[in-house]
Amino acid sequence: MTKSESQKSVIIIGAGIAGLAAGCYAQMNGYRSQIFELHNLPGGLCTAWDRKGFTIDGCIHYVFGSAPGQPFNQIWQELGAVQGRTMINHSEMMRIRDTDGKTLVVHADPDQLEQHMQSLSPADSRLISAFTRGIRKFTRFDMSLMQQKPKGLMTPLDWASLAGKMLPYLGSLARWGLVSAREFGNQFNDPFLRRAVPLMFAWDEIPVMVGMSLLAYMHTGNASFPAGASLEFARAIEKRYLDLGGEIHYRSQVEKILVEDDRAVGVRLYNDEIYKADWVVSAADGHATIFDMLGGPFATRALKRLYDGRLPIYNQFQVSLGVNRDLSHEPHWMTYLLDEPVLIAGEERRDFNVKNYCFDPSLSPAGKSIVIVMLRTNYPYWQHIYGHRLYDSEQLQVSDIVIEQLEKVYPGIRQDIEVVDEATPLSFERYTGNWQGSSTGWLLTKQTMMMMVLGMKKTIPGLKNFYVCGQWVEPGGSVPVVAMSGRNVIQMICASDHKPFKTITP
Repeated sequence: MTKSESQKSVIIIGAGIAGLAAGCYAQMNGYRSQIFELHNLPGGLCTAWDRKGFTIDGCIHYVFGSAPGQPFNQIWQELGAVQGRTMINHSEMMRIRDTDGKTLVVHADPDQLEQHMQSLSPADSRLISAFTRGIRKFTRFDMSLMQQKPKGLMTPLDWASLAGKMLPYLGSLARWGLVSAREFGNQFNDPFLRRAVPLMFAWDEIPVMVGMSLLAYMHTGNASFPAGASLEFARAIEKRYLDLGGEIHYRSQVEKILVEDDRAVGVRLYNDEIYKADWVVSAADGHATIFDMLGGPFATRALKRLYDGRLPIYNQFQVSLGVNRDLSHEPHWMTYLLDEPVLIAGEERRDFNVKNYCFDPSLSPAGKSIVIVMLRTNYPYWQHIYGHRLYDSEQLQVSDIVIEQLEKVYPGIRQDIEVVDEATPLSFERYTGNWQGSSTGWLLTKQTMMMMVLGMKKTIPGLKNFYVCGQWVEPGGSVPVVAMSGRNVIQMICASDHKPFKTITP
């Protein structure tokens, strides 16, 4: 028997960050792996697209692990994602401004943030000091500790070690882990801060601890934007996988996961081609994996409850504009508070946030800018009109309202617009196959926080040689966490194969 005939094999469904990471670690550990991807590009949700010379980013705002020696950096070193890549740091996360010009600048430096917030509201000094004290605490907190090894493989010694490392932070985790940004904002006396603070971290249900960690890592230079945008970041990991000897089949959508005697043995594509392997890993959409590719027989009551609508997910409408105007002198992220609500896509909006990407000059022609407005939206709203003429006209109406709002802060910008690009939850669903177009899997809230801390199972009850990784088993998603998820499933395969797990850094 030749070496290639005796080499054990792994099939991975999906070439997003989790699937690419799983493929890289499978190759590092001597397995022959193949990835099957429905699209013609790597990255999944970690993507960007070109429109008339403008590069529109669809994913990364910041990536944990951008600084050498800091949490999550080692995994990016192993995956070849950061070598030779410029990482762009911001001294502030965003600014929130009302119509009178009053502005909250969310500084990454906790000392600067504390001084600034207290100048806005001296009456809230004690609350502000407690908040910034938490940020300082989390600058020393290693968030990757909870993902470095699958919970099912943790020994009593591992648990003891983890508990010892977590002990200094338990007080902060207990205080801030189960308080949402909205609840925190409601504690402020100042009416402006009471309105602005819940908008600091993308969604108001997010636990304050998560926002603190983000600011802490921005302050230490460990939450940066990778130059070249999300797709180039994904392509670096794709290259690493191919250099390790892996194989990717693009435009190859899996129809069924093949099961024999309650054991996953391979996949069948929509063109009826069949591929066999010793293990199958799904880094694809969770709902499609359980109810379509597996056909439902392994859907336990607990799994069905995950997808019955009780857990929150995040849907967004993204309006991207290529503008013939240099906005490099403007803040890179602004949220504007409105005096009167504006009806957009069936919902009243009292604020809207704007990002301009001039901090990365590679994304637009010289003297021009990319501006992106992201709106949280309702999936059923778009689903009900999809396939009708109303769907296209509603997208145009939303982008027109957005441009109208932008005119108020950037007078004359309408005449400078060269590109208008709209993406609804249906766009994300078609592109990635993600259930209801979710961009984060389960939204990270107080409700899902414990799911993240305790870890969701990466196996399906009653099905052998099958694993799941990615955002549907990692609440909140995020690029480094799903990469760790791909790493974890290969650790589990190695354990089941009675061989040590190893990594290689290029």
